[in-house]
Amino acid sequence: MAERNNATTTEAERFALTCSRHFPAWLASTGASLAFTTYQAGKLFLIGVKPDGKLSIFERSFPRCMGIGVSEDGRSLALATQYQIQRFDNVRPAGQASEAEFDAVYAPHAAWVTGDLDVHDVGWGTDGRPLFVNTLFGCLATVSDAHSFRPVWTPPFISRLAAEDRCHLNGLAMAEGKPRFVTAVSRSDVADGWRDKRRDGGVVIDVDSGEIVAEGLSMPHSPRLRDGKLWLLNSGTGEFGHVDVANGRFEPVAFCPGYARGLSFVGNHAVIGLSLARENRTFSGLALDEALASRDTEPRCGLAIVDLDSGDMVHWVRLEGLVRELYDVAVLPGVQRPSAIGFKTDEVKHIISVEEE
Repeated sequence: MAERNNATTTEAERFALTCSRHFPAWLASTGASLAFTTYQAGKLFLIGVKPDGKLSIFERSFPRCMGIGVSEDGRSLALATQYQIQRFDNVRPAGQASEAEFDAVYAPHAAWVTGDLDVHDVGWGTDGRPLFVNTLFGCLATVSDAHSFRPVWTPPFISRLAAEDRCHLNGLAMAEGKPRFVTAVSRSDVADGWRDKRRDGGVVIDVDSGEIVAEGLSMPHSPRLRDGKLWLLNSGTGEFGHVDVANGRFEPVAFCPGYARGLSFVGNHAVIGLSLARENRTFSGLALDEALASRDTEPRCGLAIVDLDSGDMVHWVRLEGLVRELYDVAVLPGVQRPSAIGFKTDEVKHIISVEEE
């Protein structure tokens, strides 16, 4: 039997969270917690484990929240929302939380107003500022103190910056504060041209050289570097795997029973976000539909915990009700019961911290 943990807000916003029986014990054993976003429901979720072994579930509302960037020490988050990139910092000193309290309180301290750029993945640059995928303009960009954004890299097949979402650039793999690889749904150089290439036009691009290192993918997302290996989600086929950069071959490791977006790692496990398919042309007609039907299953929304050696889904989380689509997943190292401060109540007025000299 699965453990069921329900969290409710209002009657109109109810959702149910169900997890596999050993998921809480596994999460506690990692010494970490998880964060994930749903732009469809406009929420950031934080999942940890209480001292009694039950799940700690915390959520805050942010309009169209997408990519999550976590600093190396886990104390800062960069969150992409509909027209802003917001910075949150853990104001709880390490080791000062009692068993009844959250051991991390992420409070908002800065925000850059970008306008609606359809920002997808977010990372932290070497200058300590957010670097992000500007999907609307098809480029990598960083925040600007005087403008909406500053472009830092554009795929070689994009002829000029234009607010046309030509290739649907979406995923970003960072290494030591620098962008290394990106994913795009196609190499289109016309407005909204990527939709015509959803089934097999996906590419992985080396940012340093501008070369295509893998092609023929189906709506690839969430490229991530781990131990020198490039992992990603081939979302249109439902496959999680890695790319052999030398020969451009994608090697599947596991099948994901849903539209996969959002990827992070903890120990020898991958944490993958799963979404239900939308009833529109963007998600229809993909090989994922056939793969699900051949396995006699329906798509699900939630998290899949996959063993990297066996490819088995050893743990899972399912979401039902309000939440139908996820975008990003992140691991918060060294944090077991995270919380966050939002803007819907006056609590933000009372969170005051002092920087030590």
